[in-house]
Amino acid sequence: MTTIDAARIRTILDSRGNPTVEVELRSGAHSARVASPSGASTGTHEAQALPRSGVEEAVRLFREEIEPKLLGRAPVDQAGLDAWLHELDGTSNFSRIGGNVAVAVSLANAKIAAAVAGRPLFRFLNNSAHRLPVPFGNVIGGGRHAIGGTTVQEYLVVSQGPTIGASVFANARVHRLVREALEKKLPGEPLGRGDEGAWVARLEDEDALSLLADVCRATGREVGFPVRPALDLAASEFYRDGAYHYQDRVRTREEQIDFVARLVRDHRLFSVEDPFDEEDFEAFAELTKRVGGQCTVIGDDLFVTNVERLQRGIEAGAGNAILIKPNQIGTLSDTRAAVDLAHKSGYATVMSHRSGETTDETIAHLAVAFGCMGIKTGAVGGERVAKLNELIRIEEELQEGA
Repeated sequence: MTTIDAARIRTILDSRGNPTVEVELRSGAHSARVASPSGASTGTHEAQALPRSGVEEAVRLFREEIEPKLLGRAPVDQAGLDAWLHELDGTSNFSRIGGNVAVAVSLANAKIAAAVAGRPLFRFLNNSAHRLPVPFGNVIGGGRHAIGGTTVQEYLVVSQGPTIGASVFANARVHRLVREALEKKLPGEPLGRGDEGAWVARLEDEDALSLLADVCRATGREVGFPVRPALDLAASEFYRDGAYHYQDRVRTREEQIDFVARLVRDHRLFSVEDPFDEEDFEAFAELTKRVGGQCTVIGDDLFVTNVERLQRGIEAGAGNAILIKPNQIGTLSDTRAAVDLAHKSGYATVMSHRSGETTDETIAHLAVAFGCMGIKTGAVGGERVAKLNELIRIEEELQEGA
């Protein structure tokens, strides 16, 4: 039986210049490595990325407690490895060894097993995989990702082209045209980019959405397929004292529900993510009743890729989709369990990057293997296009195998 015969961890940079970890495994002539991202806008209930004392402690724990016990393990036993990681950590949220260490080990194990089998990861995880996700690209940014921008965290474009390549390039075109529209609207104003490559400008929240919606409509006419706007409000970040605090006003819970429902209707939004506080399942349910037939209502901080929180949401009718972030839950097995429950319950899934990313491309394979409806991984920037370019390669492979 093939076993792991070498394991290594290293500290590397994420896209914000912060330290994160990369794990590399070897088995005979085969090797695989996975780098972990980190989020800025994080849910209260998600896995803790690193031990409280930082990346140095994560590296020490790997070398002293994980590496010796990885050697000799059969990578084909993914479930056993992931259960062992939970047992070794001993906490409910990987706060001892760090979720970034756990997910890097877990995904590297799957990649080395795929390499030994001589198959790409998406095929190894699902031999009948055939569906490519719709790409979500962040083009205007604010919130925790872009100081000085809008209150709403992300204004996204969702292109639904005949191929993943067509969609990826349409998203990139919208990103470029939004820059031109902002320069025309705000001549002489500084124009920067946030953590995920989205433009940052001093605009009111709905003005930014109107500008994006106009560019999406024009691009859709040009390319001949649907190009629609979407939002990630990350509302927990500006919710306090029972209300939502925007730059120019404060909205009550009921006003927030009405506001988001109107945005969906007026701007034909493809999706809205985290429009309410992460504990307000009832508001998610009310919005889903109103707009769920015309818009995807996505829970991220609400669900944190956690089956228990997702089950609670399903029972409440909160949302109709879940954002999937492997490092939010810590292992491949836990990630897959959340996807399986979502699909079984009629919820769509959207695989997602983090704001502090690396050039690791693994989530592109997971999105295809799991049959995710979408993948949220930016529109431009090296750490973002690493995933998009990998999807183009996967599409090519699927076409060749058809």
